[in-house]
Amino acid sequence: MNGPEIHVEVAPELRLFVAHERRLGRTAVTTDGSSTLGHVVESLGVPLTEAGELLVDGHPVAVSHIPAAGETVDVRAVRRPQSVPGAPLRFLLDVHLGTLARRLRLLGVDAAYESEDIGDPALATRSATERRVLLSRDRGLLHRREIWAGAYVYSDRPEAQLRDVLERFAPVLAPWTRCTACNGPLTAADKDSVSAHLERGTQRSYDVFAQCTECDRVYWHGAHHARLEAIVTDAVREFGNALAGPDRPPTGAPPRP
Repeated sequence: MNGPEIHVEVAPELRLFVAHERRLGRTAVTTDGSSTLGHVVESLGVPLTEAGELLVDGHPVAVSHIPAAGETVDVRAVRRPQSVPGAPLRFLLDVHLGTLARRLRLLGVDAAYESEDIGDPALATRSATERRVLLSRDRGLLHRREIWAGAYVYSDRPEAQLRDVLERFAPVLAPWTRCTACNGPLTAADKDSVSAHLERGTQRSYDVFAQCTECDRVYWHGAHHARLEAIVTDAVREFGNALAGPDRPPTGAPPRP
């Protein structure tokens, strides 16, 4: 770029996106005189999904603002909890976030996910078509113009990823109500109706079941239930949602979150 020079500082939370020389504070940026501030921010490496309020000389401006010479720009992080207007809050996760998808479903959060890589264009299109917040650790994917809404997942550890998403978006939690395999709703089922799906040992040992209304997977309080219960209890305690009542469907069948 060869035009007006401005001075930009990004919030500490966003400095992982920018070059090392821009992580210490305010630095000079030469613009082309016609690009929007949103474009300038993205050119520095910050996805607009992660940019919150933009301040020019201390005053909020839109991403469409055209920077002028000498302006001082502050790029703040998204305010949490983040409001996502225009559609029910639901998510779409890329192929690398399968564990996070299953844990969100365990908590009753609508989380679409495909186990095979369908490609960035298809993910962006699905986000727009279904109005889902696209969750990803791929910075390039979050720069795509087609996505309806998106968010960078800052950690590579499933426990921290879950906390990050719950803290950022504050979704309503309804534990034990979604299939962790396909995201469909669960409904209570009697043993006779699901017996064809069960091994003999399971039939002898358990009496309470739930079944997915979309893929027919059967759930019960199996060997992994205590670990799943701990995930649910920790999430509900930290993020202030009440557990479902005593008649909540069981969840013990694989796959594990």
